[in-house]
Amino acid sequence: MSRKMGYITILVKEYEEAITFYKEKLGFELITDNSFGGGIRWVTVAPSSNNETAIVLVRADTDEKLERLGSQAANHVFLVIHTDDCRRDYEQMKSRGVHFLGEPKDVPWGVEVVFEDLYGNRFDLVQHNGL
Repeated sequence: MSRKMGYITILVKEYEEAITFYKEKLGFELITDNSFGGGIRWVTVAPSSNNETAIVLVRADTDEKLERLGSQAANHVFLVIHTDDCRRDYEQMKSRGVHFLGEPKDVPWGVEVVFEDLYGNRFDLVQHNGL
């Protein structure tokens, strides 16, 4: 049996502001942006186009979804992004206005730093040391 993770959903207030944040601030690529009418869109972003897993941006269009906007994992890290150079990416993203909850630090598994998206969801940027 072969299985893999395909998509992860993140609630957003508006598509355009979220696309802009992920592309311009995080350096992600817009993978798909398809409109199906009636306000329905399939929008995915990923760190690069060769990622097997992408983030689906879903507009928070109900009160229940709006309540969860920015806190899909409460105050815990929601997603982990792997990088080959945490400090480089930290400097680039910080210069673009990304809000970090500290500076990159050495940890037993490599180097990591936590940042937030435009709604407050927390991401862990991790450079593994080969463990």
